[in-house]
Amino acid sequence: MSYEKVAEVNAEKIIGTKQVLKAIKNGQAKEVIIANDADLHITSKISLAASEHNIPYSYVDSRKKLGKACGIDVSAATVAIKQ
Repeated sequence: MSYEKVAEVNAEKIIGTKQVLKAIKNGQAKEVIIANDADLHITSKISLAASEHNIPYSYVDSRKKLGKACGIDVSAATVAIKQ
């Protein structure tokens, strides 16, 4: 998953670890993007939940770039693309 794809989906994404985890558990996420430079204790919860719910996930390099691709002024550790 590239930053460009995240930027293209506009309103169809969920930003933030708590919201992404909730979306995974509620069946609202079809794909998850995780920043490699985020804390491991955060990203491991997300990748584990995605695996348990058979939701594909991928990694990008930077939280800052992921946040920018989402159109926010702060970094984002995780983003989910809605169903």
